[in-house]
Amino acid sequence: MSHQLKLMVASALLGWTVIGNAADIKVGVAEALTGPAAKYGVAIKNGFTLAADGINAKGGVNGNKIALVVEDEQGKKEEAINVFKKLIFQEKVLLVFGPTLSNSAFAADPIANATKTVVFGTSNTADGITNMGPFTFRNSVMEADVLPVTTRAAVKKFNIKKVAVLYGNDDAFTKSGYDVFKSALADQKISVTDTETYAKGDVDFKAQLTKIKASNPDAIVCSCLAEEAANIILQTRSLGMKQPFIGGNGFNSPKLFEIAKDAADDTLMGSPWSIENTSATNKKFIADYKAKFGNEPDQFAAQAFDALNIVAEALKTVKLTGSIDKDRVALRNALPAIKFEGATGKFAFRRAAAKDGKEAGYDAQQEAIVNIAKGGKFILLK
Repeated sequence: MSHQLKLMVASALLGWTVIGNAADIKVGVAEALTGPAAKYGVAIKNGFTLAADGINAKGGVNGNKIALVVEDEQGKKEEAINVFKKLIFQEKVLLVFGPTLSNSAFAADPIANATKTVVFGTSNTADGITNMGPFTFRNSVMEADVLPVTTRAAVKKFNIKKVAVLYGNDDAFTKSGYDVFKSALADQKISVTDTETYAKGDVDFKAQLTKIKASNPDAIVCSCLAEEAANIILQTRSLGMKQPFIGGNGFNSPKLFEIAKDAADDTLMGSPWSIENTSATNKKFIADYKAKFGNEPDQFAAQAFDALNIVAEALKTVKLTGSIDKDRVALRNALPAIKFEGATGKFAFRRAAAKDGKEAGYDAQQEAIVNIAKGGKFILLK
């Protein structure tokens, strides 16, 4: 048996693929590429693709190329579970990025923790994600860190004394965002005139908005995903309501402006990333993204781009053995120490507090930036 053939056989057994004499590092990407959450998932996949291309163009990590194994989890819990099993057991990836929505993460992340495989969320901001185990990481900044900063900025900008609240009550991300908003508003002594809810898939919000209008708030707090948020904004304006909106990072998608256009003006949104950040790294990321995909990146593309580069930094410190179980644990042990400056700015991990006596994973330690919508895009709030 030739050396090349022996290497191919060994690699097949280890779950690696072989190109020449270099072993690829297989990285699982489980994102919603179809369905309502695809507006986030496709941008995330693009961010990973751009990062992998950049890393591989420089020779990979310690001579090994990154090979993305991409699966569509459709933004569904059951599909996320199936995809995680496929990536971990069949594809034998080193780690899994995803899934796109916090709802799906609560369903699928326990599989990664049970198999001692790093699961790295780039868009999961709900409370409790990293309490699922020590192999759960995220570089998506929690709503708990972002929303209080956003409400304070809104109060100052618009002299807000009272708000109405609207949120999706059947989604982990929007429900968690509501809980954070409720607590932040109480802490900041802002009174709530009315609280309304809606369910996934709703398109008519007139009943809720009519009640909100009657309560006469200074602003509307909306813990919503981009599509619902855009429709809510449009329907608010059609009812003659001119109040500014305060949202979480679910608003941070071009989809908001595709639907709501200028009606979204004066919407405030907190996020770790802004297209207006003029750092050299962010400017290069934006230019490279536009050149490759023909449109502007969003926060979700930026976080995915940074996440793969964070993992690459950790892998530089790891000597891969070819034993997938050992290498997965070695990556897990290397990640917490990584400090990185990327498209989203300075980043570090912080250990999540243990819950119910169970070891937790790692959250993002990063500053929030508050943006305001003007003329169909978000700009930095000055």
